[in-house]
Amino acid sequence: MSPSAAAHGPDPRPLPPSSSRALSFDRAAAQYAAARPGYPSALVDAVEELAGRPLRGARTVDVGAGTGISTRLLHDRGARVVAVEPGRGMAEELHRALPHVPVVRGDGNRLPLATASADLITYAQAWHWTDRSRAGSEALRVLRPGGALALWWNVFDHAVPWTAEQDARMRRFLGAGESAHGSPVPSRDLPPEFGFVRRLVPWARRVPLDTHLANLGSHSAFLVLGEEPTRRFLAEERDRLAAVFPDGTVEERYVVDLNVAIRPSSAPPGSPPSRS
Repeated sequence: MSPSAAAHGPDPRPLPPSSSRALSFDRAAAQYAAARPGYPSALVDAVEELAGRPLRGARTVDVGAGTGISTRLLHDRGARVVAVEPGRGMAEELHRALPHVPVVRGDGNRLPLATASADLITYAQAWHWTDRSRAGSEALRVLRPGGALALWWNVFDHAVPWTAEQDARMRRFLGAGESAHGSPVPSRDLPPEFGFVRRLVPWARRVPLDTHLANLGSHSAFLVLGEEPTRRFLAEERDRLAAVFPDGTVEERYVVDLNVAIRPSSAPPGSPPSRS
């Protein structure tokens, strides 16, 4: 990435208009960083396999980087990462955690990066906050020919009985099909300019009950709900889960839903690939 494309530290420039829900994470940035799950090393292996190149040395743009959970994973594998994050609070948390990684204020609808400057663009838990058509065109512009776009989501494994029951409780409480268990966007909402290959990566972590509840509370559905109703719901969850996990340690099982597509080498940078 060229030095003019990004600077170390959160960029203070104003952002395009964004939904208040997308920026609700700013007021819970520290909670998000402390409680949200990371990703298994098998996910990075799968990204490298489907992208057709190692991450080491790859010019990588992590969009909607949040507090840097995925950014750290990519950086630790040797990628040359620039983080793009719309929220000031999240960007500041990321910079504190990863002071040597450039952070740019921006979003996927208008990437503040040069054309054909990236080998890999990643969205971890973030593609659903974009305007799909605009973000797809921007990915085509910023990726070099043959570069890859990788989108992934951590999703709780609802084959686990207690997890499925908790999901049902959240959906009843939050309404409108809402949950804090995560879900990938439907394939119809992936950018049509790309042909994606899907890979499911299962994994698990064991965390204190308090961390599990803080993880739930860091999701936008609860952040926009308000402090008091969120507190009541999580207090009830604490009582229920204490019976399931009497030692106070919760096993969270996940499936990372990964989708990777290669930018066709035949397409001119910044334009959609031709279709026969």
